Amino acid sequence: MGQLIFNYFENNIKKKPNKALDTNILFHMYKYKPHASLLTSVGPCLLPIGLMDLSCISPPSNLQRLLVQPNKNHLGVLNSFQVNHAKSLNSWFRIVSNSASSGRSTIVSRSAILDTRHGNDNSNNASPQATKLRKLLGSPGIHLGPASFDGLSAKLVEKAGFDFCFTSGFGISAARLGLPDTGLISFGEMVDQGQQITQAVSIPVIGDGDNGYGNAMNVKRTVKGYVRAGFAGIILEDQVSPKACGHTRGRKVVSREEAVMRIKAAVDARRESGSDIVIVARTDSRQAVSFEESLWRSRAFADAGADVLFIDALESKEEMKAFCEVYPLIPKMANMLEGGGKTPIFNPIELEEIGYKLVAYPLSLVGVSIRAMEDALVAIRGGRLPSPGSMPTFEEMKEILGFNNYYEEEKHYATSVYQVASQAGYSTKPNIKDDKDPKSGSLHEPVIEVLTPEVYDGNVAKDYGSPFSGIWSRKLRVKITGRDGFEKLDIRIPAGFLDGIINIVPALGNVNIKALLDDAAQEEGGKVLLDFNDRIGDRIQVFLE
Repeated sequence: MGQLIFNYFENNIKKKPNKALDTNILFHMYKYKPHASLLTSVGPCLLPIGLMDLSCISPPSNLQRLLVQPNKNHLGVLNSFQVNHAKSLNSWFRIVSNSASSGRSTIVSRSAILDTRHGNDNSNNASPQATKLRKLLGSPGIHLGPASFDGLSAKLVEKAGFDFCFTSGFGISAARLGLPDTGLISFGEMVDQGQQITQAVSIPVIGDGDNGYGNAMNVKRTVKGYVRAGFAGIILEDQVSPKACGHTRGRKVVSREEAVMRIKAAVDARRESGSDIVIVARTDSRQAVSFEESLWRSRAFADAGADVLFIDALESKEEMKAFCEVYPLIPKMANMLEGGGKTPIFNPIELEEIGYKLVAYPLSLVGVSIRAMEDALVAIRGGRLPSPGSMPTFEEMKEILGFNNYYEEEKHYATSVYQVASQAGYSTKPNIKDDKDPKSGSLHEPVIEVLTPEVYDGNVAKDYGSPFSGIWSRKLRVKITGRDGFEKLDIRIPAGFLDGIINIVPALGNVNIKALLDDAAQEEGGKVLLDFNDRIGDRIQVFLE
């Protein structure tokens, strides 16, 4: 095989240096390289690469894509041959033109070749999340990504140890609108929800960009909006508007020309925004037209600059294998639609053997959420609580949502007066007084006084016939003095407002205030009901006035 490839270069490149290069043969060369001996045999054929000008490479620029992909084994293979005795291909490429008209040699940097691919290589503007995703695409193995629909579901994906996640138009439309994924949700709503998701996690997120929400100009706006929202990648499809959900009836696609123009517009938008967002090109033409059409469009999308290819609703393992043979070095994405879609379900090992790099699980999280909520509502409707095993404890929920981390960080900003709320749980609205010592002229620490509007009078509870009805005309004074001697709380509330006391001072939750009020109900004048120190050393006093 090595000799065949060498002969190809001899006949088509060295003798005709200005002829466009069909680069698909390079991909096939790397597809069939099971042994090191084969690599050795094809080594000499790589030398002609150093004898051609980059302008000889016709669209699609698959050779450029092959040369610049990071963390790929084939790049190491090329490096090992030190093409034309130039520096390592990881840093420099020597491209020598044999054109009789110029007779000159040119050294092209790796960044220049990236320029040819993306339009620029501004690493300062590259998104860290897009960089993470590209490294993931260049790493060995297959990578699994559940689809999230809000910040919480994305947090759970990251907590479970996944390297990235998707957003799903199906899930976001369901969670945000309670409506089907039939093109009803707008670009603005998807960007807003997506921004909440990307800000909730540190892993890369690939956003569902639907059909770009219009023509090629709309696609450019969509890509730039997803870049600003923090997405590492965007999925763009070739459906008409309004679009239909994958694996459902009624799907229609735009023309070949318009579909390709959408991807070209996305690539232009990426370049113009100075980002490196990963473009996942999806075609729905397998279901709308034919399998052959979906393969043609996949090739065309790759030629237009797509980073990842995705055919939705493939119907057999044979179709999936044929798809993965289209430009084998370009990553392929599989969609394992849970619950019964058109694509057969395979485990990750089987999908990797077929040739996939990314796997999406679009319905798992939203599906189990729907069923769990239904079960919980049935239990509550029947007068029961959901079973303990069906939901996390309150402490576990707080840990998942970050309460404990919040409390720890909050301590860094606590002052001597405003104690960390988590320590005692006091709920206060401060009214700060500026008290100055008349002798020294110095300012004391501010005194916090919380006053609750006195909305009750002696007539409020008369109709209740309660033994507490006479208490409503009297007041409880709750005073809290910190262990540092400063007053933290001084409030007065109607004496019958028992629940209000416990809400303000949780430390009183285990005290039978009602019994104390019963005993003191007929007494005239003030009376100290409670005087004790809580667990953090604050003095709590309750007076009946």
